[in-house]
Amino acid sequence: MAKNDVATAEATAVKCVICKLGETRPGTATITLSRDGTTLVVKGVPASVCANCGEEYVDEGTAARLLRTAEEAARAGVQVDVREYVAA
Repeated sequence: MAKNDVATAEATAVKCVICKLGETRPGTATITLSRDGTTLVVKGVPASVCANCGEEYVDEGTAARLLRTAEEAARAGVQVDVREYVAA
């Protein structure tokens, strides 16, 4: 995780909306997106992770980037792809 990603995740620590007990901490997630016969797995995505239940949250910019990547893969006819997240 890039230094700026850590600072952003720390600044936005919040109560988990799933378990309502834990607070989020900076971490990484593995995100799986499936659409129209395409499955994209992206490892090492910067995320805020609940210290209690492990629920993972990605910020809006990261989510938009992941969705664009998945759409590009689907248009290219990719069936299954596993990638490592690379900060822009």
